[in-house]
Amino acid sequence: MKALIGVGLLMLATDAISQVANFNADAVGKPPVGWTCGATGLGSPRWSVTSDASAPTPPNVLKQDGVATYPWCVKNDAVATDGIVEVKFKPISGKEDQAGGVVWRWKDGANYYVARANALENNVSLYYTVNGARRTIEYKDAPVAPNAWHTLRVVYKGDLIQVSLDGKLTITAEDRHITGPGKAGVWTKADSVTLFDDFSHNASPAK
Repeated sequence: MKALIGVGLLMLATDAISQVANFNADAVGKPPVGWTCGATGLGSPRWSVTSDASAPTPPNVLKQDGVATYPWCVKNDAVATDGIVEVKFKPISGKEDQAGGVVWRWKDGANYYVARANALENNVSLYYTVNGARRTIEYKDAPVAPNAWHTLRVVYKGDLIQVSLDGKLTITAEDRHITGPGKAGVWTKADSVTLFDDFSHNASPAK
C-alpha cells in the first residue's frame, strides 16, 4: 500500500503548474516582495534577503536569523489544495535547533502542515499545526549535514503526504487534519539560523 501511495503522488509532478523563487530580484536587507513572514508562538522572527556566495542560484538567498517558537514565511500566490512544494536550505547555526522546513495548506500562523529536517537531530519530521499547537505525524532518522545545502520536497494530494530529503523518499503518511487550499512557504524553529533558495511550488490542477 505504501509503495502504491508513493507512485501515485509522484505522478503529480507531470501535470503541475510551477512557481519558482530564487530571491535575486529582491532588495537585500528586506523581506522578499510578495511574501508574508511571521511566527507561530512567541519570539521575534527576522526574515530578510541577503547575499551568499554559496547560493545554489546566486547571488541572493532568504535568511531567518531571529529567535521565535516557529518562524514561517509564505508566498502569497502559492496557494493550492494539492501539489508539490520544494526548497533548498542550508542550516547555519543554532544551539537549540538547526532546522529548515516547508509549510503547505497554510491558512494562517496557527494552522498549517510542516515538514522539516534538523541538522542537530539528523532527522526529518512531519507535523500538523492546529490552533497554534504542533502535533507529530511521523519522523525518521536521516543525515542532515550542517553548513551544507539540502533539498526538501513534499508532495501532497488529499490525505496523502510524501516527504523527500536530497532526492530520497523519507516519509509517506496519511493525514486529514487540514484540508482545502492554503499557501506554501518555508519554516524554521527556535534559534535556527537558516538560508533558503530555489523555492518552488507546483499546484496540481483540479480534475
